[in-house]
Amino acid sequence: MAGTREIVFELCAESVEACVAGQRGGADRIELCTALIEDGLTPSHGLVQVALNSCSLPIHILLRPRAGDFEYSDAEFSVMKEDLVHLKKLGVSGFVIGILHADATVDIERTRELVELAAPLEVTFNRAFDYTASLWQALEDVIAAGCRRVLTAGGEPDVVSGAVALASLVEQAAGRAQIAVGGGLRIDQAADIARVTHATHFHGSLRQMEANASTSITGAASEVTSILRARGVIDSEDVRALVTELRFS
Repeated sequence: MAGTREIVFELCAESVEACVAGQRGGADRIELCTALIEDGLTPSHGLVQVALNSCSLPIHILLRPRAGDFEYSDAEFSVMKEDLVHLKKLGVSGFVIGILHADATVDIERTRELVELAAPLEVTFNRAFDYTASLWQALEDVIAAGCRRVLTAGGEPDVVSGAVALASLVEQAAGRAQIAVGGGLRIDQAADIARVTHATHFHGSLRQMEANASTSITGAASEVTSILRARGVIDSEDVRALVTELRFS
């Protein structure tokens, strides 16, 4: 029987309840964001404060002021810096960022500026990495800028498709930065992905969509209509199952 591996699993959460489920399920760290339907945006300061009060795991915050690409205006970059300064004072453990130039290369200067502003807290470069012109050059640029970790699916839509590239990135990084394998990571694939990539850091959301009915009154006749709405929820047992698969891979 295979022994346990030294694995770090980061749960991507967009609610206080998800943070608590991550802690109960054995996650090692939380990446807190909002609007995962938009691939994540910076969470409100209120959400961050309540999450810190409710969860004892290290919480890293996504700094992403808007959806879309990763090339930011001067004003947007100023928002990122202001959020970082305030959230650092609240007591978060790190930040997650991703800034590119128009030519799909890493914006080393702005990345380094945020890394220095965040110090001594850790900074992870997010999946903006997967949209770069060259993953291999991007890795060197991210390391040069001072990021401790890179979140990536190997330049592919998910970690299964990117497994070979992820293994190559782990080898290239050689401990200078951690390659955090993330993007469509599923429980039933986790052990295989861990074996192929040789990674020790993993990231996933494990969201299940839960539908609930709400009612609205519309029209002149005041008709009552039932509307199905869905929201993402996280089960602590799913977190536990994924962590177990990774550690015994």
